[in-house]
Amino acid sequence: MTRALQAGRREPVSGEMRSAVIFLHGYGANGADLLGIADVLGEHMPDTLFIAPDAPENCAGSPMGYQWFPIPWIDGSSEEESREGLYRAADDLNSFLDGVMVDEDLLPEQVMLFGFSQGTMMSLHVAPRREDPVAGIVAFSGRLLEPELLEDEAQSKPPVLLVHGDADDVVPVQSLPQAAETLQNAGWKEVFAHIMKGTGHGIDNDGLSVALAFMRERLGY
Repeated sequence: MTRALQAGRREPVSGEMRSAVIFLHGYGANGADLLGIADVLGEHMPDTLFIAPDAPENCAGSPMGYQWFPIPWIDGSSEEESREGLYRAADDLNSFLDGVMVDEDLLPEQVMLFGFSQGTMMSLHVAPRREDPVAGIVAFSGRLLEPELLEDEAQSKPPVLLVHGDADDVVPVQSLPQAAETLQNAGWKEVFAHIMKGTGHGIDNDGLSVALAFMRERLGY
């Protein structure tokens, strides 16, 4: 049985909705952590609804925040517990995405995923395993989990933008070329990459402007 995800939202600036961006936050954070970005993006994407769910589990490593799945080297969980958590959270996220599309009357190609760190890991794991491709995936400061399974398990190949800071001391920047190579080897036609110079584990204005251009193009602005 899937767990219902609680989500905050920012309505379209124009009052008319024709697309949605789903923010997926990192380990120990919450949906509100990314939802503020909508205040910056909204004026450039006026017909877009922004939604930011909280991950389904309280975070052992950050009691005030949430996690999509446990991380062994932070919380002492086992690799098996981490993998089981990933799969369960994937079910939760799929159910949430299905609900958003039904409730908001949106097609998959009108929905963009925007992940950060563990939220990027969820985006890159879940979206390719869905039958119908979403508009795209913006993947900040994360990595591609279970790369050896991607080619066999991918059902759709939406455009992907990988963005990473070259001073990231949480998720190594080498995760970006590794993910890009895996995606391309699995048959992806649209994989884009951007390195944020001098940026640690975060999102800077440079990276956000690249993400904005990617999203606008794929959402028909």
